[in-house]
Amino acid sequence: MGDLSLSAQEWAAISLSLKVSLVAMLASLPFGIVVAYVLARGRFWGKSLLNGVVHLPLILPPVVTGYVLLILFGRRGPIGAFLADNFGIVLSFRWTGAALACAVMGFPLLVRSIRLSIEAVDLKLEEAAGTLGASRALVFLTITLPLILPGVLAGMILSFAKAMGEFGATITFVSNIPGETQTLSAAIYTFTQVPGGDAGALRLTLIAIAISMAALLASEALAHVVSKRIKPQ
Repeated sequence: MGDLSLSAQEWAAISLSLKVSLVAMLASLPFGIVVAYVLARGRFWGKSLLNGVVHLPLILPPVVTGYVLLILFGRRGPIGAFLADNFGIVLSFRWTGAALACAVMGFPLLVRSIRLSIEAVDLKLEEAAGTLGASRALVFLTITLPLILPGVLAGMILSFAKAMGEFGATITFVSNIPGETQTLSAAIYTFTQVPGGDAGALRLTLIAIAISMAALLASEALAHVVSKRIKPQ
């Protein structure tokens, strides 16, 4: 048996991946709910275009997505230069940039899950609340949101899992800097490129599998609890 203990670099990659994945998931959640609602309930010109843009990261090579982020959010990019000059925010080659890349890659999965849940909600329930004088925002918060919570949870876990496994877009945008931008996937890749790194790669692979399975089981348990609470008696 090989050494099962983790090095400081491996612990750093694990903790960074968890932090990046959680931040990516939570930061994209409000936007995902809004976009999903617009796509599910909206009737406007350009809806198909918006839907295509949202799902573009799923069909583009991750490296292409990462390069686009580098062009836009790099220090010399239009958005990156604006953020750096006016707010002191630098994303390229920082862990926050890794979170941005992971959020972009997981966003389509988040939106799709929530959108399907919204489309499954009976419109008559929302219309009935509207006839009683409730605003659209109040209808969403009191009627729609509780009914779509299982879908929201499913989308969150899909986004988290995608972030945990993201590699191409992240390494292109923020590189592979140990302790700063080296996530779990990047650390595994690094181990496979050096002699004698198989044991480290195997350790991190098993940990990645364990984290993903734990997240999926937690999501199923939460969705089950929420479904029982909102199910009509």
